[in-house]
Amino acid sequence: MDLVWGVYGIRTPEKEFRFHPSRKYRFDFAFVDVRVAVEIEGGIWTHGAHARGKGIIRDMDKYNEAARLGWRVFRFTPKQLRTGEAQAYVKGVLDAVHG
Repeated sequence: MDLVWGVYGIRTPEKEFRFHPSRKYRFDFAFVDVRVAVEIEGGIWTHGAHARGKGIIRDMDKYNEAARLGWRVFRFTPKQLRTGEAQAYVKGVLDAVHG
C-alpha cells in the first residue's frame, strides 16, 4: 500500500493510527501533522459490519469524536483506492493544507 500513495505524489501516511486518547479508535490512514484521515469503507455492498446498524452507529461515534478532536476524515471505497480516485482527492486536500 505504501507504493500506492507514492505513485500519486503523496507521502506515505501512518497506517492504523490510534487517534483517540482513551478509546481504541484507529484510522486506516492518517497524515498526523495536518490531522487528515482516510477511512476505507469495506463491506458496504456485502452487508459487512460497517453496513449494519450497530456498525454504522459505532462509525458515527468514531467520526464524531474525530471531528471533536480536530480531524478531517475522508471516506472512500476499496474501488476508489484501487482506481486512484481516493489518492487524487487526498492529494488535493493535502495540497490545499500546505498552500
